[in-house]
Amino acid sequence: MRYIRYVFLILLAVVLVTVAMANRASVTLNLLPDALAGFVPLPNALDLPMFVIIFGGIVAGLLIGFVWEWFREHKGRAEGARARREVNNLEREVKRLKGDTVDGKDEILALLDKTA
Repeated sequence: MRYIRYVFLILLAVVLVTVAMANRASVTLNLLPDALAGFVPLPNALDLPMFVIIFGGIVAGLLIGFVWEWFREHKGRAEGARARREVNNLEREVKRLKGDTVDGKDEILALLDKTA
């Protein structure tokens, strides 16, 4: 299994390097439309190699997906944490109840003595 992972990573690296080598030409990336660019005092255009834009888009998509999933799974994580707290409370209560000794008597007889 380890070798399959290494082969996959090597193939992925070869594909990424090939894409980067095929897209080395510099392109202009406009951050805002020309109509809005006059209102913002920041630079509007960047000259970057195409592979940087491609890989940046992939990374941005992955990050947006991770954040989206983290928010989506919040309900399940909160419910799991609540269940763990409840289990811990119940375990503590069981330990406390088991720790109550009945002075060497049988538990059934001790219960009968309490009710009488």
